[in-house]
Amino acid sequence: MSKVLVLNASYEPLNITSWRRAIVLIIKGKAETVEHNGLAVYTSFPLPTVIRLRHYVRIPYKDIPLTRRNLLYRDNHTCQYCGYAGDGLTLDHVVPRSRGGKEVWENMVSACVRCNVKKGNRTPKEARMPLRITPRKPHSSLYFEIARHTRGDAHQEWRKYVIGLPH
Repeated sequence: MSKVLVLNASYEPLNITSWRRAIVLIIKGKAETVEHNGLAVYTSFPLPTVIRLRHYVRIPYKDIPLTRRNLLYRDNHTCQYCGYAGDGLTLDHVVPRSRGGKEVWENMVSACVRCNVKKGNRTPKEARMPLRITPRKPHSSLYFEIARHTRGDAHQEWRKYVIGLPH
């Protein structure tokens, strides 16, 4: 069957679990169904795709490291200037380091070599190369997991619960 997105009582994503574990949480009264896909476990029991815990669970904040791998994953292995998706992507500082640009999530994007060279030591505005998506820091490590599960047509109902994923 499929996976289920688990939301905290505050509707923020907590994790992804199996449909069996989700059913157990619902039967025990620890969670409620928020979304379902029309399929049923039993005739009157819809198979959930998103559940919400009834009580808030406090989780410690875990920072996501800014690595080449995470940055390329955030940008879907695509040049943020021209849309090229292939081998040989580089990392580009939106505001160049020589002009005070920092090495932070909001100032780094993936770029093909051609666009990176064309942009040079300029901002996207100066180079007349607008970014496809404004770069931002993922809100949780779960962001990457959810992004992977929502590619294609699967689990589109999850998108509205995750900050930063296109709807």
